[in-house]
Amino acid sequence: MNSTLPPGAQNRPSSPEPPSPRSLLSRLLRPVATLFAVAYFLLDALAYWVVRPVARRIARLPLFARFGQWVAGLGPYPSLVLVLVPLALLEPAKPVGAWLFATGRPMSGAAVIIGAELVKITLVERLFHIAKPKLLTIGWFAWGYGRVTAWLAWLKETAPVRTARKLLSTVRQFARWVGRRLSLMVRRAGRG
Repeated sequence: MNSTLPPGAQNRPSSPEPPSPRSLLSRLLRPVATLFAVAYFLLDALAYWVVRPVARRIARLPLFARFGQWVAGLGPYPSLVLVLVPLALLEPAKPVGAWLFATGRPMSGAAVIIGAELVKITLVERLFHIAKPKLLTIGWFAWGYGRVTAWLAWLKETAPVRTARKLLSTVRQFARWVGRRLSLMVRRAGRG
């Protein structure tokens, strides 16, 4: 018989324990973190959509081909530094651009965000794709990369992100329609 329990205690149902403060805080902060992540990725997707054509042209320059060969020759940790340093310098530009928008300087905010995205897309993403096989040989990086990609896959399937993607698709289709209409109007005006 167990001497630490009173007689008959083994037959009594146990009462549920209250949630720990950490799990309660986690449950409260998850929607807030998801909302911020959705807003961040929406801003990122919008900037990417605007900047992508320019980034593609810049990426075709011969300088980037030589730079890619040099990066491919680096080891895992120098490649990691080469990816993280510009990323750490460029990511704070988005909140700075948003702050400029909020303080009544939309042109400056747009310039900061678009400039940072242009450099990020042409430099950091290209560096990451070139260095990715070497980076994944670093155990903790491969573990973190797996966790982040799984979280992003989950986030992309949430209702707000799906709705935002549909909205962005509609905006793209409308922009194409407006572009075609304007082009047609300009051609007609040129003839008449």
